[in-house]
Amino acid sequence: MIKTVCAIAAVACLGVAHAADDGGPAVVPYRPSVSTPAQLSAPGWLELEAGGLRASDSGASRATWPYTLKLAFTPDWGIRVGGDAWVHQRVGGASQNSFGDTSAVLKRRFAVSDATAWGLELGETWPTAKDSVGIGHAQTTINGIFSSDFAPGWHTDINVNETHQGGSGAGSAWQLGLAAALSRNLTDAWGVVGEFSGTHQAGTPDTAQLLAAASWNQSPAAVFDFGAARGLTDATPRWQVFAGVTLRLAKLF
Repeated sequence: MIKTVCAIAAVACLGVAHAADDGGPAVVPYRPSVSTPAQLSAPGWLELEAGGLRASDSGASRATWPYTLKLAFTPDWGIRVGGDAWVHQRVGGASQNSFGDTSAVLKRRFAVSDATAWGLELGETWPTAKDSVGIGHAQTTINGIFSSDFAPGWHTDINVNETHQGGSGAGSAWQLGLAAALSRNLTDAWGVVGEFSGTHQAGTPDTAQLLAAASWNQSPAAVFDFGAARGLTDATPRWQVFAGVTLRLAKLF
């Protein structure tokens, strides 16, 4: 837990150093919710999302340093690459450390109006972590997105996805995922989000959780967030706490 807190503090210091309002475009945070919006970041600008997360349950805990690099080519096409820079997992009295799994996602936005858009993502995750810590086999995910500003200050993101699980197991090869988030701007700087998410895979227990978080727009170049999630099933970590930042790094083209 101490390492996780130190990582969050380091990211926060980095964020402050890069957070001056230089007149550039505002960042588009995807964290901390499970769902992602249809909107992409400003074309040509590289964004970094990073932070720390700790999940705990009876007799087990897991601390990670998630990261994501995002780059949009146009307002409608973009990519992101991410994963966990570090994972510390403890089950019973045994603990393990490892680099996490790595994923890449290609994204397409379909704008309906200034307030509403659909999105489609195709992602691949590679097992770059130890088998006992990560997924163990490559996974492919197709994610459908609906995003809308439906009232002044209110926004929703709904994701429905299917993930093909590599390898053999007792359950189905396909896992259905759902995430529905509702966010609200409280002031120009502060916002809150609530979300329900979960998964269903035939032959394995369902997962489900409720998430609540707050965000602070330090400037258009940096948005900080913190919050917690509560598991609703035995297959879901009982508690998760997290904090992080979304940063605009540099204009590449």
